[in-house]
Amino acid sequence: MIVYQGTGRVTTLREQEGARGYAAGFEGLIGFINNLLPMNEVIGQALRKSVSVYPELAIRELVANAIIHQDFSITGSGPMVEIFDDRMEITNPGIPLVDPSRLLDSPPRSRNESLASLMRRIGVCEERGSGVDKVVFQTELYQLPAPAFEITGNSTRATLFAPRPLTKMDSTDRIRAVYLHACLRYVQREFMTNTSLRERFGIDPKNSATASRLLKEALLAKEIHLQDKSAPPKLRRYVPKWA
Repeated sequence: MIVYQGTGRVTTLREQEGARGYAAGFEGLIGFINNLLPMNEVIGQALRKSVSVYPELAIRELVANAIIHQDFSITGSGPMVEIFDDRMEITNPGIPLVDPSRLLDSPPRSRNESLASLMRRIGVCEERGSGVDKVVFQTELYQLPAPAFEITGNSTRATLFAPRPLTKMDSTDRIRAVYLHACLRYVQREFMTNTSLRERFGIDPKNSATASRLLKEALLAKEIHLQDKSAPPKLRRYVPKWA
């Protein structure tokens, strides 16, 4: 695990290599990561409390996935967690067994069945393939930019982004968020609508035109499409490109 200063890999603030087994060291690793992450102060009815900028459940799922789905045939590499000022990257050796854009809806497939079974029995992970669903749900709940899942060489990288207003997101960020929202709604047997997208981004109901622009942008990118092309504008529902 490496903590960097700023948004690049030039200056390293801290580096820690795990020396315990995955099962014995998992809880300590998650606690160690949470203690190094930036915190936001939330004011409740009577007390102030500090809350991590990243949802802990999302971190647990992504770290567990990196451990379980790593390719042990690739030598000289292992799961790595990198923390920057604006994001957190979790990388494991090996490319995913499914298309990265379909991680949310694909049936579970495990590269290391024995390891996955052990980690499930001790409560670290599930084998139901719902980990990415939880990550996307948690980032939406915290109204964070959508997570990114990428193949880099022979490795898989999952990225959680720090809070960023919609006005600071670029086109790639916006389209990815709309697409993953459509995927999450679809696997829940629901459809993405202008209303659901406003709730996802925390857009005021008076600004429905903003959500409409986001939907149009994703439609032009062919990441989503209309569930019923004959429906009037106010009743339009959207599904991911593969639906």
